[in-house]
Amino acid sequence: MPAASLSQGRTTRSSGAFILLSVAAAVRLACPAVAQDGRTPGKEKSKATADKAADTEASRFCANVAPSIAEARIAWQTKRLSELDAQVKQRIADLETAETSVKEWVAKRDAMLKAASDDLAAIYAKMQPETAAVQIGAMDDAMAAALGLSLARIKPSAAGAILDEMEAERASRLAAFLSGASGGEKKS
Repeated sequence: MPAASLSQGRTTRSSGAFILLSVAAAVRLACPAVAQDGRTPGKEKSKATADKAADTEASRFCANVAPSIAEARIAWQTKRLSELDAQVKQRIADLETAETSVKEWVAKRDAMLKAASDDLAAIYAKMQPETAAVQIGAMDDAMAAALGLSLARIKPSAAGAILDEMEAERASRLAAFLSGASGGEKKS
């Protein structure tokens, strides 16, 4: 009987394992939706299907609104460009007005300087050449040259007498400036 009990022991163990496997298979067959990680494949499928449907719906929405969004962007850009164009045109008009005003002031200034220098040259022409030479000699080179340009408009004899009374170096610089040889730069 020992042989029967030995085979019966194996059968008991085998039948216990068999029962356990049968229960697991029955559970698996009865609940195919339970996966090993506890999620249900049906839920994953429905979630994936929902995500895919949402992506498809989002793609369709984007495709449908893309032209109107592009039109809105173009309309906004066109409006912004028009605004900037108007600002630039206004700024150009302001600058042209300022330029006209500056030109008027420069013309008035030049006219006043010409009148003043002509009057000043006439005064120096009527002065004694020695006195005029001393005063012009005391001026800086730029001022003396400006006055020299005015003196060039008066009688050459009066201008010559004034230059004759000046220091030789200073008179030569002024004469060179008047002739345009030095370009108006002062020599050291």
